[in-house]
Amino acid sequence: MIKEFTKGLIKENPIFIIVLGLCPALAVSTQVVNALGMGAGVIFVLLGSNIFVSLLKNFIPPRVRIPSYIVIIASFVTVVDLLMKAYTPTLSDNLGVFVQLIVVNCIILGRAEAYASKNTLGRSVLDALGMGVGFTLGLLLIALAREVLGAGTITLFPMGNFNGTIRIPGLVESPARVLALATGALLVVGYFKALFNWMETRKKGGA
Repeated sequence: MIKEFTKGLIKENPIFIIVLGLCPALAVSTQVVNALGMGAGVIFVLLGSNIFVSLLKNFIPPRVRIPSYIVIIASFVTVVDLLMKAYTPTLSDNLGVFVQLIVVNCIILGRAEAYASKNTLGRSVLDALGMGVGFTLGLLLIALAREVLGAGTITLFPMGNFNGTIRIPGLVESPARVLALATGALLVVGYFKALFNWMETRKKGGA
């Protein structure tokens, strides 16, 4: 059953292999802290929706299954949105409408329809965690590349005397600012997609 978790990390990575959830991947990956916040929100919603869909799959009539899944997903998204506004208002402002748009994220609805509605609770939980962590890792890779090269900083959550921003000498004075723009997001995602394709091809060739 461990494969249900590990498949989402590389083999079926939501961003770089299945190519889902690109809107938040492109829009909120300007800073590492945004990627962490969005990733945590997606993991929470994926886990909650997969659990409820798996438990209720035998009670939901087939003709209303998609609307039912959306209601379940929207309930968990509302919880995430309210928690972010209450405890991390700055992060909530940075992510903006993309928190609410988790409702229509293809990863969430896709896992509910294609997996949780057809599998046991245990497998559905592992699938949700694997896909959620894989999505978060993908966001972090994109955000690290864009922020480090495009701004020369790494932005995290402020704690105590730490203001949340790590400045990288050399890069912070002369960053490649194009990577912080929308064009840069497309370039970074494209390069990582090529890297994952190369890794998969090499693995198959070695096998």
